[in-house]
Amino acid sequence: MPEIMVFAAAGRTVEQKRGLARDLTDAMVKNFQVPAESVTVQIVESPKDSKAKGGVLFSDR
Repeated sequence: MPEIMVFAAAGRTVEQKRGLARDLTDAMVKNFQVPAESVTVQIVESPKDSKAKGGVLFSDR
């Protein structure tokens, strides 16, 4: 049972998350030859003031 974890800054819409989950599942089905029902996608969101890149918080970008 493959599992995909996506770490992202908060702020995406539910529709964007649905699309990502669908596309990632399709990629697993194609490349790992597993049924879609066996693929788990977990999106882990962090508040923008709790994630930084290059020493700068996402909330300050």
